[in-house]
Amino acid sequence: MTSRQTVDAIAALVPQGSHVLDLGCGGGGLLALLQRERGCSGYGIELDDAKVLDCLQRGVNVVQRNLEEGLSIFADNSFDVVLQLDTLQNLRNTEAMLRETARVGRIGIVSFPNFAHWPNRLSVLRGRMPVTKALPYQWYDTPNIRVGTFADFEVLAEQCGLRILEAFGLHEGCVVRQWPNLMASTAVFKFERG
Repeated sequence: MTSRQTVDAIAALVPQGSHVLDLGCGGGGLLALLQRERGCSGYGIELDDAKVLDCLQRGVNVVQRNLEEGLSIFADNSFDVVLQLDTLQNLRNTEAMLRETARVGRIGIVSFPNFAHWPNRLSVLRGRMPVTKALPYQWYDTPNIRVGTFADFEVLAEQCGLRILEAFGLHEGCVVRQWPNLMASTAVFKFERG
């Protein structure tokens, strides 16, 4: 989540005054913005020491925890919204974490690099793994342990018993609603338990 337009598109999905859990919150920038501009409260979860310090300096409540350990520290429906932005592709327990997101939050919002974006397809056709703004690493040094597409998530959501409330793509800060599986570098989904 780098551009202001991208941040605004995600923030607009979060209802005013929500109690929010931000999984893999980084330095807490989005949660700070939600607190300041949308009257939200909540917590971030982050593992990296420097990013936890950034959160604290921003006045964002943060729990230092490895997401691979799950969300058992939170009761069902503890939050109005659980954000899982650019973290899903870094987790080994993707399906379990998605179910946990739906368990602890009334609404879940996920985003991840869309591997089916047309430049990525072209790169693979040329015999090379893509390196783009959304996928900025070489294949051998990426923190991503899996790749997914807009269409893949729709299937996974159904398997997990989730109802998609809103779905769109993002590309260079612009919302992409037409052919997002092909035209968007990032996939965004808002969902609830089915």
